[in-house]
Amino acid sequence: MFFVVSKVVFFLITPSNLLIFLSLAGVILLAVTRLRRTGTALAVVGTVGLLLAGMFPLSEIVLLPLEQRFPQYPLDGPAPTGIIMLGGGIEAGLSEARDQVVVNDAGERPIYFADLARRYPRSRLVFSGGSGFIGGGISEADIVSRQADTIGLPRSRVILENRSRNTHENATFSAALVHPKPGERWLLLTSAWHMPRAIGCFRQAGFTVEAFPFDYRTKGWGDLLHFHGFSSDGLLQFDLAMKEWIGLVAYRLAGYIPDWLPGPASPSPSGSANR
Repeated sequence: MFFVVSKVVFFLITPSNLLIFLSLAGVILLAVTRLRRTGTALAVVGTVGLLLAGMFPLSEIVLLPLEQRFPQYPLDGPAPTGIIMLGGGIEAGLSEARDQVVVNDAGERPIYFADLARRYPRSRLVFSGGSGFIGGGISEADIVSRQADTIGLPRSRVILENRSRNTHENATFSAALVHPKPGERWLLLTSAWHMPRAIGCFRQAGFTVEAFPFDYRTKGWGDLLHFHGFSSDGLLQFDLAMKEWIGLVAYRLAGYIPDWLPGPASPSPSGSANR
């Protein structure tokens, strides 16, 4: 139920959608009713909101605290026991229809997974990704299984988790699948802007992991002065960042993460050591 509700609610409150709805409602009120003050207010809020989110650095203001939360992982350390990559970078439906790997704007995920698999030939590999569509469908893990050679993954080494539909289930099902032991080092691979929520979910599931962030959408704090040449770019980033902030709040209220904004030094909940 949480999965279905989250999909429906976020569609309705996605910032770009909401701002368009407000603008449209304002125009309708101005055209067909006498509520001119209300109509004008809605139209102005919607239009100005689209302008700020699309052209101005509002998206960077809300995105940078997420992306800067965890430092980049040093590659000169000892080999990890295992590497877990979360789904989200592969368009499963298109990949199935075209019988090839089709990635989206988070396509760095399978690239880095394959690179780390090559760097650490003895590390265990876990891909966690089911279907993100209401009603089911082919999972990302199934595509990885079929297209492992294309991605550059050693199929014989990859443990596939194909039931998870969200980050909470990624963590819960991965922990149940690999049974991490005390003292083991596991890397968690996901987009930098998604890492706080992902780390929080794994901590709450009792699975201690180290963050390996990538798929950055900003260059750093200097982007607070960045203006977008295309409003579609700013709106895309703003929607992405707000979805993540809303997800953090919802997951904290649901008890899926131990902190409002998990970070490297966040305290672990009781019993969160590797099982």
